[in-house]
Amino acid sequence: MTSHSRYAFRSKRAAAVAAAATAVLSLVLVPTGHAAAADASLPLGDANLEETRSSQTLADGVTLTRIVRGTEPAQADQINTTTRGPWVVNVLTIDPHKTRGHLEATYGPDLAKTEKTTDLVRSSGALAGVNASFFTFTASAQYPGDPVGLGLYGGNLLSEPTRGRDEVDFVVDANSNRVLMGQLSWSGSVQNRQTEATLPLEYINHPPVVPGACAGLTDQTLCTLPGDVVQFTPEFAGATPSGAGVEVVLDRHGCVVRTSTTRGTELADGQTSLQATGRDAASLLQVAGQGCLKVTSTLVNEQGEELPARKGLFGVSGRFRLTADGQIVVKPGADNSRNPRTIAGTTRDGQIMLATIDGRMTTSVGTTMDETAAVAQALGMHDAVNLDGGGSSTMSVEGALVNQPSGKTERAVGDALVFMDTPYRGGKG
Repeated sequence: MTSHSRYAFRSKRAAAVAAAATAVLSLVLVPTGHAAAADASLPLGDANLEETRSSQTLADGVTLTRIVRGTEPAQADQINTTTRGPWVVNVLTIDPHKTRGHLEATYGPDLAKTEKTTDLVRSSGALAGVNASFFTFTASAQYPGDPVGLGLYGGNLLSEPTRGRDEVDFVVDANSNRVLMGQLSWSGSVQNRQTEATLPLEYINHPPVVPGACAGLTDQTLCTLPGDVVQFTPEFAGATPSGAGVEVVLDRHGCVVRTSTTRGTELADGQTSLQATGRDAASLLQVAGQGCLKVTSTLVNEQGEELPARKGLFGVSGRFRLTADGQIVVKPGADNSRNPRTIAGTTRDGQIMLATIDGRMTTSVGTTMDETAAVAQALGMHDAVNLDGGGSSTMSVEGALVNQPSGKTERAVGDALVFMDTPYRGGKG
């Protein structure tokens, strides 16, 4: 069942949406072109389940489709086993050839805080968006929004990709809406320009860990165990993480402004800092001296080819590749529990699809990872990745909720993928 409507005013459209809701494994460019949205029944539950679809046009080249499969609420104790559903799926489809807008990633006032997806959509002026990266999350964490994996915003790399076997990255060029999927790797280093002394850089914008055996040492230069060497930028938080270790603050030219034998400081515009713990604390002080440093940061794809972090490039982290080149590639049994899911993918001809599957409720039971991959394939996602799910899974149009998050309230998240109904002219990053 499909109906099409256009709203003259955004406020009316948002109200209507809210009411309706109550490459291969190497990094490759996805070709662009025209493709019809997949309309085959979802491969969920019994074959005879009733399935309804409603669709509305949000802007030129942008549609929102709501799919409901199954009609009877599930029993609370059968959410993980029922073959009768129900399932509620919301799909945002962006056609790069028909839209004037672009997809990008965004975060809140700083990288370390969390914000609700609806607030990120609203504050960025986006038309629509979904939650994106996995993040630290725990309420007790000092920096809950810290991305677990890639955080690339307008060409500014603020969080390095992780090396986990199941990690996968979703990267979009906002200038063309061309998408790249695959597992990126990263390397970084710090080199004194005068002496050429070099030290490997291990993380970007992640609090360093003090070796357990050296936790009692106020002076980390006395520690003989390896620690961490981390670069911090002003986007991370109001101040860099405090604690035992050393910190070297650099100006915009990479020259040392000040050095401290404890960690934690405020960074001015244009400044960055390097923190080190364990025996790396002494090494950082030796390499830095009072000179000027060259800090390198390099992203590469699985084939070892460098991916320049140019203006307009945005990237977030996912876990588990769902489909590649049209085939389901997720490892069978990767996650056997039904949960809410968020999916990002592209069709064979380059349309971008963002989808949420509600879960952990009697009104929508959610999907296992195998079921999630099957849904992505049925929706026509030739290539797709699983983004953060569970209580984080949220879709918003103009700040209004489209789906129903599983928690009592909408969860604050680290970042979001948002669609801006304007050409890309530069933004955060």
